[in-house]
Amino acid sequence: MRGVETTQLHLSGDPDADALLSRDALALTIGMVLDQQVPIEWAFRGPYELARRLGRDRLDAVELAAADAEQLIAIFARPPALHRYPASMAKRVQALCAHVVDRYGGDIEAVWRGVDDGGQVLARLQKLPGFGAQKARIFLALLGKQCGVRPSGWREAAGGYGEEAVFRSAADVTDADTLARVRAYKKELKAQK
Repeated sequence: MRGVETTQLHLSGDPDADALLSRDALALTIGMVLDQQVPIEWAFRGPYELARRLGRDRLDAVELAAADAEQLIAIFARPPALHRYPASMAKRVQALCAHVVDRYGGDIEAVWRGVDDGGQVLARLQKLPGFGAQKARIFLALLGKQCGVRPSGWREAAGGYGEEAVFRSAADVTDADTLARVRAYKKELKAQK
């Protein structure tokens, strides 16, 4: 990621939470994991609240991977819960962090840093716990559109989520208006099903 100086995300509706997402790639990745069956803002506020509850200004993959699982679940479940399914999401976040520690030395940005091929970044994202094919494509699009991570072929690898001027996912949320457009798109998709 380019960092807080050049990237300012607007995913959570909370300036402090967005500032954390902008400067902490692990927080952003955890927000993506939490972006399931809850509103986008709730999902992306979760990492900030997690960091606050841990007494940290950033999230650390090594610390989260090594945390006592039951204590981590309790932190996720403390009202207001960080997710609709706090125990399940605490386990997913811990599994994500363990994977990042085991494969990338605790550095989430190593998943995409120095990788010149969008398809390869996508393949690495799909191996992250809590990510499936669709979530990996959305996250690749978010990295490309808003964080300056643009390996060759990233738009194609992200599929429809990588297209310009669409409002399909968190990758396209830059303010309240684009959030409303993403919500309208998702509502339309549900109506079609």
